[in-house]
Amino acid sequence: MHLKINQANIGYNKTLISNANAHLNLGEVCLLIGNNGVGKTTLIKSILHQITLLSGEIFINNKNVKHLSVKEIAEYVAVVFSKAVIPQNYTVEDLISLGKYIYYPFYFELKNDDQKEVLNIIEQLDLAQYKNILLKNLSDGNLQKAFIGRALTQNSPVIILDEPTTHLDEQNKIIILKTLRKLAKKQNKLILFSSHDWRLAKEFADKIWYLKDNQLYSGIVEDVLLQHEELINPSLFKINKNFAAPKIIAPDFYKEMLYSLLQKNFQRDLSALNFELQNNTWIISSTTIKHQCGSFEEIVNFVKTIY
Repeated sequence: MHLKINQANIGYNKTLISNANAHLNLGEVCLLIGNNGVGKTTLIKSILHQITLLSGEIFINNKNVKHLSVKEIAEYVAVVFSKAVIPQNYTVEDLISLGKYIYYPFYFELKNDDQKEVLNIIEQLDLAQYKNILLKNLSDGNLQKAFIGRALTQNSPVIILDEPTTHLDEQNKIIILKTLRKLAKKQNKLILFSSHDWRLAKEFADKIWYLKDNQLYSGIVEDVLLQHEELINPSLFKINKNFAAPKIIAPDFYKEMLYSLLQKNFQRDLSALNFELQNNTWIISSTTIKHQCGSFEEIVNFVKTIY
């Protein structure tokens, strides 16, 4: 294993994550999820030894991180934080090239192979048209991709990203996630990234680290999801305390969408209703009614007529 957390208590003055045990190997993509404030960024900073563990150990390549210098950690791990300082008067190419300077004094010029690699990563991230644009003139999405590009050029075996898709539209999220998975599989990288868009991101991950109730749950994506009902139950999205859910029979995605729709629009008990998706048609029934709807808009309008 290349990254190992061993009986670690993680936090600042108090423990955020208790007795954490987990490991990852090269070639794996791991998605880090959990509610705000549970310690995702704290965990990442602990791996980088920017925060000292309260107890326990973290190893990278069988070396305890507390014994590694800043330069050694940079050689092992490339990192992208969600909030990064924007270098003044840097272009996209300048920023992405920075990843190479952990290997050279800053005043050296990059070798031809390094320059080609930088340009290749710019192409991969669909940033070619912005190559010579100042960072301050980029959209949030393209700026985030440029910072990710800098991490890629660092060529470290481990890449850690804190919310890498936060400011991206769906197309660019998929570009980033595909790029990360390709790096893991083709170049044998270990990728650990956190995301609020985890329902999309999980499709690209091999494993999940899930932080909840001061615990770190880790394992194969599907195993972790099935062990935690809130990760597959649409009630995760509940915003209406007065809403009582109906019975919904449908694939998980449609179930989530219908649940979200109903609890936003109806502050009442709908538990007497049954909703079943059959051949792209919703069948709504109870002891006294049976009705068909072809769209979510029709469902809202119909339920309004009976309540």
